[in-house]
Amino acid sequence: MHLDIERINILQDYLRRRGWLDTEEVISSVEEPGEGKMNVTLRVTTPNRTLIVKQSREYVEKFSAIPAPGNRISNEGRFYQLIQPVAMLASYMPEFLGIDDENNILVLRDLGSNRPYTFLYESGQTLNETEVAELTNYLSELHLHFLTDHPNPALANRDMRILTYDHIFNSPFLDENGFDLDTVQPGLQQLAMVYKQDTKLKKVIQEVGSLYLADYQAGDLTTLLHGDYCPKNWLKATAGQFSGIRVIDPERCFYGPPEFDVGVMMAHLMLAQQPGAALETVLSIYEKPAGFNDILRQRFTGVELMRRLIGIRQLPLGLSIDQKQVLLEEAHRMLQ
Repeated sequence: MHLDIERINILQDYLRRRGWLDTEEVISSVEEPGEGKMNVTLRVTTPNRTLIVKQSREYVEKFSAIPAPGNRISNEGRFYQLIQPVAMLASYMPEFLGIDDENNILVLRDLGSNRPYTFLYESGQTLNETEVAELTNYLSELHLHFLTDHPNPALANRDMRILTYDHIFNSPFLDENGFDLDTVQPGLQQLAMVYKQDTKLKKVIQEVGSLYLADYQAGDLTTLLHGDYCPKNWLKATAGQFSGIRVIDPERCFYGPPEFDVGVMMAHLMLAQQPGAALETVLSIYEKPAGFNDILRQRFTGVELMRRLIGIRQLPLGLSIDQKQVLLEEAHRMLQ
């Protein structure tokens, strides 16, 4: 089955056969919600309801020349299955309706009208206290509920971690990676070279990266991670019963160190120039699982800051070159 927005009748027949549409339920319209890059994502509307249907392929959907694990959507589906019985977590995520592992297709209940919190990267946009608390409490519940010394091997998600490892811990710090940062902002390439050529710094980054890439075995205390906990995966939903903050796209999920999720969240709050009080709130109300290492959390924060500022995966930041320099210096201190 190959999802195609133009082949509505084939999609309707497929969803009926799988039991995700009633036998007489007719698709009224199909559209692409948002600007997804990794997967094919369709919003399917019928007179009764609206569904999100996602399919992963052996490449990045927006950049077909870039290979990616074809089964990544199955891992995302397993995450939704695991959290569904946990009322607090389920309340923040789309309802899981089904997974077709053979065709790498996931079906979720649509959250309706929403927008990603990427608007935070715009000047003057801030989270309120309630939003900061909700986003932090979600992580606390996820990490504490799934803390275990017997991680589920079905959610190792190793192929996806290998791909992500390169984006986070390797390619941003290569002297030559084929990407001229001056095309993003004049002066950024020269600023980046200070860190790209710092061998001591890169050694620390590789050590931190090895913890991200490690395969946890029985006896290792670890927990289920979202894997990409940042504004693009936080939604501000505005449709009736779904209104409020929602969390989506855990396709990079895996069992690993909780410091990673918290570190990524903190880095993006800093990139979005959120007030110091918001950062303090996260650190004060996050319920640390046993063995949580705040030095490791800081190092994950530092790596995420750097890779978003000098890596290929750029964000729509409205920061001056001086502001970026300040953040890079702070990231460097975190990685000492």
